[in-house]
Amino acid sequence: MSFNRLTWGVKASFRNYVDAVGGSVCLSDGATRAEDGTFVFKAAAGGDLTIAPDGVATGAMKFQGTVTFEAHGGMLKVILTELGLEAGSDGLVLTALQAPLNKDRCTIARLGPVEDGQHDPITLRAEITLDGMYQIADNYPPGTELDPVRLGVAVHSSGQ
Repeated sequence: MSFNRLTWGVKASFRNYVDAVGGSVCLSDGATRAEDGTFVFKAAAGGDLTIAPDGVATGAMKFQGTVTFEAHGGMLKVILTELGLEAGSDGLVLTALQAPLNKDRCTIARLGPVEDGQHDPITLRAEITLDGMYQIADNYPPGTELDPVRLGVAVHSSGQ
């Protein structure tokens, strides 16, 4: 199964907070926003992530797009760019380029476990990590549940 997109809302309460305080959410580099407020990132070429029907994940892949949250005159600024999924000894994790430095990748969320690798989309539970807390918002301690990550393979037409 080859994934063509990752859909993730970060955390609904965070999106709502940014909106409530008159902040902005800017999308660039190919990221789009779904009707439910989540963000859609297209798969970058070259990934080898697979999820078996039993939920075992192997490989890695990256996704295109940037989402920037800004509020309080720039005092709150979160840049999520070049999201990636990596399967390893700690399971499946969601990574991002550390912005604004854009030098190193950090693990922003632990995903799973994957219970079923056969359906489209595959939905994964997400919990913020310590690096994610610093990257996204320091008021969410490690282990806080984030919005689920959805991996899609099928292209859906507007008629479905």
